[in-house]
Amino acid sequence: MSDSSALAAYPKAVLFDLLTALLDSWTLWNRAAGSEQAGRAWRAEYLRLTYGCGDYVAYEQLVRQSAERVGLPESAPLALEAGWLKLAPWHGAVEALRQLQPHCKLAIVTNCSIPLGRQAAAIIPIEWDAVITAEEAGAYKPDPRPYRLALERLGVAPADAAFVAGSSYDMFGTAEVGLRTYWHNAIGLSLVEGARPPDIEAPTLDSLVPWCRGFGVPAPGGL
Repeated sequence: MSDSSALAAYPKAVLFDLLTALLDSWTLWNRAAGSEQAGRAWRAEYLRLTYGCGDYVAYEQLVRQSAERVGLPESAPLALEAGWLKLAPWHGAVEALRQLQPHCKLAIVTNCSIPLGRQAAAIIPIEWDAVITAEEAGAYKPDPRPYRLALERLGVAPADAAFVAGSSYDMFGTAEVGLRTYWHNAIGLSLVEGARPPDIEAPTLDSLVPWCRGFGVPAPGGL
C-alpha cells in the first residue's frame, strides 16, 4: 500500500469526550467525595442528570444537584471545582493524540461549561481544531447538537469522522448522528440499556490509532 493510500485510511476528524475518555476525572470526583464508593455514586447520578437533561442547564448546578441527591455535603462540589486543574490525562492519551494529529483534525465534545471545558482541554498539550462544550451547543450529549456543531466547525461529514467515548451514554448520540465510535471504558462500566454497542470497546487507548489507521479500509470481500 502506498503512503497516500495509508493516509487516506484515517478518518478526516476524530472527536473526543474529554472528562472520561481523555482525562481521569474519576479520581478527582472520588477524592472530592471522600471515597471511591461515594464518588462513583455521585458521578453515576450526575451522568443520569446530564445525559437526560437535553437543553443546557448550568453544569455547576447539575454537579451540586447530583451531590445533594446522593447525600454528599456542599463541600464535595466545592472540592471538585477547586481541584479542576489537577485533572490528568489517562495513560497513553497524549501519545495517541500526537500520533493522530498529522492525519486527522482533532476536536473535543464535552458536557461542560465553556470556562471549565476550555480549562480542562488546555491540560492536554495538543492544539485542538475545535473545543465544543454543552454550554456552547445549548444542549448536553447525547443530544445530537454538540456532535453536529463540532462537525460543522471542522467541515467534516459524520461518515468521515470518528468519536471516542468515555461513557456508553454517548452511543445514543453517535448512533443518531452517524459517527463510528471507540469506547474507552477505563473503569469497566456496563453498556447502558438500549445503547448501540461501539465499533470497539477497550480499557485503554492503545487500540485507538490502529483502529483509526484502518478507518477507511474496506472490509475483506467488500466493494
